[in-house]
Amino acid sequence: MEPLGIPPVMDALFGRWRSALGPDFTAYRNHACRVFHLASALSGAGGEELEQLAVAAAFHDIGIWLDDTFDYLEPSIERAFRYLEETGRASWAGPVRDMIAEHHKVFPWHGPGRSLVEAFRRADWLDVSRFVLPTRLPRSFLRELVAAFPWAGFHLRLVTLTLAWTRRHPLRPLPMLKL
Repeated sequence: MEPLGIPPVMDALFGRWRSALGPDFTAYRNHACRVFHLASALSGAGGEELEQLAVAAAFHDIGIWLDDTFDYLEPSIERAFRYLEETGRASWAGPVRDMIAEHHKVFPWHGPGRSLVEAFRRADWLDVSRFVLPTRLPRSFLRELVAAFPWAGFHLRLVTLTLAWTRRHPLRPLPMLKL
């Protein structure tokens, strides 16, 4: 396995977002980095696909903070699209969109780019569940991942955000969830 660092594209994006993320900066950055490394390990991606994973990981939940909404999939996708346009990578829009749009899908993804999208979906579920879900990844890798990118209160923050949203939107408690 590769050394567990922050991909340069993610480092640059999180540098831009530091003040907007405020006290959640470390929690979200670490979550995004864990998801990136999990998806990378699950997919065996390399080259351009690794870069696509990094972009999707950085943007996948960013609408929570930058758009102040818990219904954040579309705002996150729109921000990723703008970034891809700005950086001359508009051709990546399809896979990046699918990874972000489907990362809360409960059942496996069977659409285009299945290996990358499904690895990303499983990676996010693994991280959100704190590795309770079954995985073929070695426990030693998971421990190393958390040592490199600690939980930093991410899961507690998710609970807080979910409760706050549910109070305001009782009929749509988890708008990002898909079957």
